[in-house]
Amino acid sequence: MSEYLAAARAWLAQDPDPVTREELTALITRVEDGDDAAAADLADRFSTRLAFGTAGLRGTLGAGSNRMNRVLVAQAAAGFAAYLREKQPDATPTVVVGYDGRRNSDVFARDSVEIFAGAGLHAILLPRLLPTPVLAFAVRHLGADAGVMVTASHNPPDDNGYKVYLGGADDGAQIVSPADAEIAAHIQRVADDGDVTVLPRSVGYANAPESVVEAYVAATAAVAPAPAGAEGLRWVYTAMHGVGWETVSRVLTEAGYPAPVVVEAQIQPDGRFPTVAFPNPEEPGAMDLAFETARAADAELVIANDPDADRLAVAIPDAETDGGWRRLSGNEIGLLLGWRAARAAAAAGTGGTLACSLVSSPGLQAVAEHYGLDFRSTLTGFKWISRAPGIVFGFEEALGYLVNPDVVRDKDGISAAVALLGMAAEARGEGRTVADLLREFRETFGAFASDQISVRVSDVSEIAGIMASLRAQPPSAVGEVAVSRIDDLMRGVDGLPPGDVLRIWLEDGSRLIVRPSGTEPKLKLYLDVQASSAKKANRRLAALRAGAEGLLAALR
Repeated sequence: MSEYLAAARAWLAQDPDPVTREELTALITRVEDGDDAAAADLADRFSTRLAFGTAGLRGTLGAGSNRMNRVLVAQAAAGFAAYLREKQPDATPTVVVGYDGRRNSDVFARDSVEIFAGAGLHAILLPRLLPTPVLAFAVRHLGADAGVMVTASHNPPDDNGYKVYLGGADDGAQIVSPADAEIAAHIQRVADDGDVTVLPRSVGYANAPESVVEAYVAATAAVAPAPAGAEGLRWVYTAMHGVGWETVSRVLTEAGYPAPVVVEAQIQPDGRFPTVAFPNPEEPGAMDLAFETARAADAELVIANDPDADRLAVAIPDAETDGGWRRLSGNEIGLLLGWRAARAAAAAGTGGTLACSLVSSPGLQAVAEHYGLDFRSTLTGFKWISRAPGIVFGFEEALGYLVNPDVVRDKDGISAAVALLGMAAEARGEGRTVADLLREFRETFGAFASDQISVRVSDVSEIAGIMASLRAQPPSAVGEVAVSRIDDLMRGVDGLPPGDVLRIWLEDGSRLIVRPSGTEPKLKLYLDVQASSAKKANRRLAALRAGAEGLLAALR
């Protein structure tokens, strides 16, 4: 414990934040008084540090090397600046920084631009809190060498994060290996020096002009200008206490769509996220207020963004569902948007690639083959999806969609919302609904059904144990269906980079994928089936879920 106390005192000496200084001072006092719970807390904060990887940084706010705070962010900014200078020793790299409405996002962003400027970079700060897709757009629009977005996306309220993009040959995509390890090494060197108070800072950074946001709005509105069927469309929108609404409303006006009925309690940024346990549209209960609003408005459609507006959720009326509304799965939305992109590419004769993560529905491959397009399956995350050669559309089942790759090389919940609105309005003009579009998709390509089992743990070692057990004793069957083969992506499969993923194929053509979450303490199981009809697919999916739950129970 003396080691952790020494680390805590050294941390305290360089912490510029009075809130975390007070928090850590009180914790040290409790440890010195013999408080065992405080000792465990201190060990958790200082036994390791938040790892910088391909998702950048993400963690709980608080004092310590294993938390998100101003010391850690200063180390990250200085390390990233050193990396950029190393890559361009004879130039002045440009880096643009954005931030959302989470606690301390604005503080972390300003610390970053001051440190970037102090390191001799051309640092640019976006004009106010804005969605993540605007930052991803700005990297390319401004010709920047890099970008940083301070956000924890849809994570729990007490989290924040630091997402990194690279310009130039990377086209404004998120970092991948080996850049992540190289940046992490520079950050570690800064941390080892032990005092962020001596890092040079400067207020000589630039503020991005409003024209950057205007350019994003114009490019996004052009994705799907409102068709004739949009007139009179009744729909509901929620920003999930995030930063999406201001930008979304401007895009809607420019594209010509009718204004939605908004979920008033969730429309303005609020880092406390008071109406939801988790600000993620996928989580149970997160869209309850949107459904309540939709029932009162007799709406035809519900659209939701997550707090940084890089994800899209959609719900439609469904008389068979309790409450009368059903949230579409990420795969259903992805297949509809992929179908839209494939039709456009085929009509233009331009060709291209449809891409999705390997845990997303195999239905996208069927769409690509139908229209003579290329298909690419990637590791999870848009850092991989966005790099598919010739990409015209990409998605992942976790509500992420890339519909405008020439403008934003990342998932974008706003451009995806416009594209979906365009499909819904066009169908409406023909006297049809989104449910009819889903039915037509099944009739054209077959019935693909998907499900997910997500297990949240308090001890992440449990996840590693389950993965190890599956590798040591692979199942011969899932439920009553025999396993035909297992792909262990740790060994590299189909040209994919190694990853902690097991892909289990069953003899009836069903698929079960098991992997740890990359951003949360969860184990995720992805279930996919295909059949000739929705009824048969749902029956097969129910059987697969029961088998997967039994397998999981035996491993825990």
